[in-house]
Amino acid sequence: MTSRERFLAACACQPLDRPPLWVMRQAGRYLPEYRALKAKSSFLEMVRTPELAQEVTLQPLRRFALDAAILFSDILVIPEALGQGYKFRDQGGIAMEYRLETRAQVDALAPASAVPERLHYVGATLALLKKELAGTKALLGFGGSPWTLATYMVEGGSSEEFERIKLLFYTDRGMFDALLEKLTASLIAYFKQQIAAGADAIQIFDSWGGIVAGPDYEAASLRWIRAIVAELPKDFPIILYAKGTAPHLTDQAFTGVRVLSVDWTNDLAVVRRTLPANVAVQGNLDPVLLNTTPEIVRDQASRLLGSMRGTAGHIFNLGHGIMPHAKIECMQALVDTVTGWKN
Repeated sequence: MTSRERFLAACACQPLDRPPLWVMRQAGRYLPEYRALKAKSSFLEMVRTPELAQEVTLQPLRRFALDAAILFSDILVIPEALGQGYKFRDQGGIAMEYRLETRAQVDALAPASAVPERLHYVGATLALLKKELAGTKALLGFGGSPWTLATYMVEGGSSEEFERIKLLFYTDRGMFDALLEKLTASLIAYFKQQIAAGADAIQIFDSWGGIVAGPDYEAASLRWIRAIVAELPKDFPIILYAKGTAPHLTDQAFTGVRVLSVDWTNDLAVVRRTLPANVAVQGNLDPVLLNTTPEIVRDQASRLLGSMRGTAGHIFNLGHGIMPHAKIECMQALVDTVTGWKN
């Protein structure tokens, strides 16, 4: 069985001898080869240059026996394609070129039809990767959820309180819905582009879904995710990662996604038992464990694997992205533990 076949079988909740493995942010700052490349090219240059994005995507696969590659890109390419660029602040975090404050600014954003051409480099990167992987590994595309993208666009960048986006949601639902409708249409076009270029699955990152008041999660985020899934090919593997949204897991399971990626605060075995059998789960080791020791990683990964023994539909991953100070030897211990496991 190839890694790609293993990954797709897990998405389909078929029984396997071990779960497939990949790690969120697996291409990134914890790798010395990434840091060497980053010293020569900026992050944005690497994202926009297919050959560089391909190289970064493949770096962790050369080092570790992972089952999937995930496109090297950023969720904020969508706001950029709509006309609102982004950069990284010197002190950390994201800064948008400007802040969305009026309905006129929302209306002035580019139409969804402009997205595929403006993000042509993403399709080109995926095509290069598809050829290079030759069906051996699963190839994942991704994007942000409409709500999560809207938080950056309205806040003007990274935020701690998310006051502006919440005020918009509660005080001007017309402008809020107009923005989310535009983002939803843009993401549908973008994900269709990724699928056409060869992606085997798409992960939607609702990274800020957990900041919404519980009764408002449906109107602020989930309804838009559901609208995206409805427009994509039926039964195509869509993974939803929504950090801090444990009370909404059942509702998420009925959006049409094939996989729910679960953060580390949940007991994954309990989640597996409570969700429909035809929805797979992904996760959910605490990322900080990769900053500890190989022995601790082996112990904790084995505990998680043991709790999932006898279940189907599990993709092993972290509960959030790998941290910049993760240790190579800890990542290797994780890979060895999962790939050597027998259900």
